[in-house]
Amino acid sequence: MNRIAVVTGGAGAIGGSIVTALHGAGHTVVSLDQTGDPAVDLADEHQVRAAAAAVLDVHGQCDVLVHAAAAFDRASLGGLDLASWRRVQAVNVESALLLAQAFVPGMAARGFGRIIFVVSDTIWSPPAGDMLPYVTSKGALVALARTLAVGLGPDGIAVTCVAPGLTDTPAARAGQPAAAFDGVRSRQALPRTLVPQDVASTVAF
Repeated sequence: MNRIAVVTGGAGAIGGSIVTALHGAGHTVVSLDQTGDPAVDLADEHQVRAAAAAVLDVHGQCDVLVHAAAAFDRASLGGLDLASWRRVQAVNVESALLLAQAFVPGMAARGFGRIIFVVSDTIWSPPAGDMLPYVTSKGALVALARTLAVGLGPDGIAVTCVAPGLTDTPAARAGQPAAAFDGVRSRQALPRTLVPQDVASTVAF
């Protein structure tokens, strides 16, 4: 069966690996990203709704929704402005909610759906105070997933979170010192630094 998968942030390192993994599993994959075709600003409610409508117009359905996109704007309590805060919440949380609203009715009608949010282990152990918007958004995603799972399970829709640790991506390398990767690796069960394919394999499973 050819299933339609929508992946946000598909142009990123982790999102791109997820797109490749789902393609390999036989899915038709649509990537929603700022650099996509068409480009979608996930902070803009109207663009998100329009992108979801376009997916349904072209493909008729969405069977798998993977929300991998994330805004990483950093700010501590004293330096936080509401515009940055709201942008992070819009990209990281609200776009997932809007896409679920658009795709869940069809999933429920077919009795099958998969919704996967890529969250973060930072919600259990925040590494820095200036990650306040990001860590809060990921905690909200976990709460959203848990509540959706209760409400949508009877319709055959499984809602799951995948929470990777520090992963070797260009953005992470640019924003974290090498010592951070060493420290995380020393605490995790896997004796090497995580790479995007590790997250993609988990999502595809």
